[in-house]
Amino acid sequence: MGFLLAIPAAILAFFARLGIIRSGALLAGLAFSGVLLISLFVGVTNNLSNPTPPTAEEEFHQHPKPLALASDGPFGKFDQQQLQRGFQVYKEVCAACHSLKLVAFRDLHALGYEEAEVKAIANQWTTEVPSINPETGEPATRKATPADYFPSPYANETAARAANNNALPPDLSLITKARHGGAAYVYSLLTGYQKQPAALLKEFPTAKTPANLHYNPYFANLNLAMPPPLTSTGQVTYAPGNPAPTVGQMAKDVAAFLVWTAEPKLANRHHWGVMAVIFLLFATVLAYLAYQEIWAAAKRKVRPAGPLNPKNKAKTRRAKAKAGIAG
Repeated sequence: MGFLLAIPAAILAFFARLGIIRSGALLAGLAFSGVLLISLFVGVTNNLSNPTPPTAEEEFHQHPKPLALASDGPFGKFDQQQLQRGFQVYKEVCAACHSLKLVAFRDLHALGYEEAEVKAIANQWTTEVPSINPETGEPATRKATPADYFPSPYANETAARAANNNALPPDLSLITKARHGGAAYVYSLLTGYQKQPAALLKEFPTAKTPANLHYNPYFANLNLAMPPPLTSTGQVTYAPGNPAPTVGQMAKDVAAFLVWTAEPKLANRHHWGVMAVIFLLFATVLAYLAYQEIWAAAKRKVRPAGPLNPKNKAKTRRAKAKAGIAG
C-alpha cells in the first residue's frame, strides 16, 4: 500500500521539478480571473442597457418633515409641559395598541408629576398588570403600582396580531432610536396619512393600496395597517394654558414624549457633555501655558551612546593603534 501511495507522490514531484504544476496553477488562476472580469463586464453592461425599473416605493416614498424640539442640539433640554401633553396623547390614543415595556410608572416623576399623581396614573391605567392569584395559583391581573412597567395592551403577540389584521404594533419605548429620522419620522407618520395620489396609480397601476391598509408616503412601503390615530382637532383635551390640540400639535407632543422614553437622561448627558468640553479646553490652555513657562526654553540634551560615546571612541582608537591599523 505504501508503495502504491508513493507512486503519485513521485510523479507530482517529477512534474514539480519541471515547473508544470506551477505553470498550471498560474494558468488556472488567470483563467478564473478572466471569467470574473467577463462576468463583471457582462453584468455592468446589462445593468446599463436594461436598468432595473423604479418601484412605487422608490418614487413616492418621502423623507420625514423637519421638526424642531426643545431637546435638539447639544444644549437641548426637555420641555416638561410638552412631555406631559405627549404622555396624555399616548395614554388616550396610542396606549390602546402600543406598549411602553421599558418605561416604569415611577419614571413619570421626571415629567414633573407628583408622587400622588403617579400613583393615581398607575392605579387608573386601563390595562392591568399580569399577576398570579396567591390563593389558587391561577393567572390573574391587578392594578398597577408606580414600581410596575407600563403593561402591554395585549396578552401576547398572537393576540396583538389577531386584533390588528395580523400586523404587530411595535413597542414605542425606543421607537425614535429605532427609526431613521427619530422624532421627525414619528411626527411625519402621524400627520402624513392621505389619499393615494393619482400619479402613483397612473405610473404603477398594480400599486393600489390593499384593503385594510392605509396610504402614508412616510412609511417604508407606503401602506401600513395602522389607521390614522390622530384625526381631528380636540381629539385630546389639553389643560388650560396649553396650545390648541390640533393634529400637528398632538403629533409633535407625542413625538417629543417618545424622544424622552428613548433617552430619559438626554438633558443630563447634554449638561455633562458641555462640562467635559469646557474642562478639556481649560486643561489644554493650562498645559500650553505650563509648557511655555517650564519647557519652551529648555534645550534638549542628547546623551551619545554606542559608537558615538567618547569612551567607546577612545577604546576604538587604542584597539586600532595596537593592531597597527591607520585611522
